[in-house]
Amino acid sequence: MLKFVWALQVISALLVTVLILLHSPKGDGIAGIGGASQLFTSQKSAEKGLNKLTGIIAAIFIVCTFLLGFGIVK
Repeated sequence: MLKFVWALQVISALLVTVLILLHSPKGDGIAGIGGASQLFTSQKSAEKGLNKLTGIIAAIFIVCTFLLGFGIVK
């Protein structure tokens, strides 16, 4: 069981990292100077789904962290 929770934590950590990098930036940043901020626009429904998936995977990561940190899983 311990190995399964460790594997789940590693996989969820990698997935959270990838999903956060997939999110569209909220601000223009330096791209706003040249007008390149409108180059990559995203759809609202895709953004909602990505937010929900990121939240679910982050919750799995947090639960695994608590299970491993408090020594509940042996």
